Amino acid sequence: MRKQERYDKIIEWFSKNVPVAETELHYKDPFQLLIAVILSAQCTDKRVNIITPPLFRDFPTPEALAATTPEVVYEYIKSVLYPNNKAKHLVGMAKKLLSEFNGIIPSDVDELQKLPGVGRKTANVIASVVFNKEAMAVDTHVFRVSNRIGLTDNSKTPLETEKTLVKHIPGHLLPIAHHWLILHGRYICTARKPKCLECGIREYCKYYSKKPE
Repeated sequence: MRKQERYDKIIEWFSKNVPVAETELHYKDPFQLLIAVILSAQCTDKRVNIITPPLFRDFPTPEALAATTPEVVYEYIKSVLYPNNKAKHLVGMAKKLLSEFNGIIPSDVDELQKLPGVGRKTANVIASVVFNKEAMAVDTHVFRVSNRIGLTDNSKTPLETEKTLVKHIPGHLLPIAHHWLILHGRYICTARKPKCLECGIREYCKYYSKKPE
């Protein structure tokens, strides 16, 4: 199967069978989502959703978060991976938002990456989810699934994967395609043992086509 044909078939299947695909992080405004995505690095959305309600309640604005200390934030987030670094990033992010962006979250991916704790993946998530921009965030699920099913050819880096996906997926579908691949990787095409018999795209999948009978 040619690569573009594989893309077309997979996109067609997801469009028909998963017309709604959204982040599983809980948030009520862009600031809350930015906090949640920073916390979600190498951590499950489920864990993040457990710890964020008290954090959102006590630090509802960039002003409130900037006025506290990493030590205080640490107590709210200590059950996530790398809580010390993330606490520093969150306070630093809030201060930078105020000093450089008047407390308003920028929509530009490059501008977003100026904020502490915001790498390219996080910036793309915010750009696509909040501002509906044609951006493709590549996390561990997207990276793994894209390589496994044959959307990419042994990509070595998330950026390489991102460029390939952006090249082959229609721009207006990039925001939802990001969630298609994440959710597929989280629940069907799992890391250790993919559930191929439950998979609706297995007939288009490079990995499945090479599996022994």
